[in-house]
Amino acid sequence: MQQLLDYIAILAFVVVYFVTRDVFWATGVLMVGVTVQVAAYWLLKKPIGNELKITFWASMILGGMTLILRNEAFIQWKPTIVNWLLAGVLVGAHLITRGYLIQKMLGKVLNLPDSAWLVLTYGWAGAFFVTGIINLWVAFTFTMDTWVTFKFAGLLGLNILFLILTFGYLGMKGYLTDDHLIDPDKNKLAEGEGQ
Repeated sequence: MQQLLDYIAILAFVVVYFVTRDVFWATGVLMVGVTVQVAAYWLLKKPIGNELKITFWASMILGGMTLILRNEAFIQWKPTIVNWLLAGVLVGAHLITRGYLIQKMLGKVLNLPDSAWLVLTYGWAGAFFVTGIINLWVAFTFTMDTWVTFKFAGLLGLNILFLILTFGYLGMKGYLTDDHLIDPDKNKLAEGEGQ
């Protein structure tokens, strides 16, 4: 269910664009979709993560500028800005707190040494940065049709590639063994027994 919520706004953007061939209509739908996504999380009492907050505000600001100024370049910059902000947050959090945001997200299922969390932090920051560059290259080198297709399929494909590389790294280092994998059900059971 959560994965569907995460992609519904972008899927709506793509569908509306290819049905109407109007990036402005598609941008309006994207803005509504992201708003519905945030509202759904709120109604389901699920935490709204930083990535969704960044996506929401980037969609509202850049989407609004796209519609008001009638310039599609603003919405084309959105994936780059979101990815670069995510990269900055990962690196900034590490430099400021000496902690790892990725560990906060995955620490309940993975028990890794700090050196591995460091590699994952900077690896994903680098991936987000490169994704932002690729988005700009596609947006300003190819047609709008190509960019819209890339926005859905290409960005999703890059995220899958980065996940594969992450699992490859973890596997190569021997971190996908029982010694490093945490069973969340056992944690819940242990927490329940402690009460």
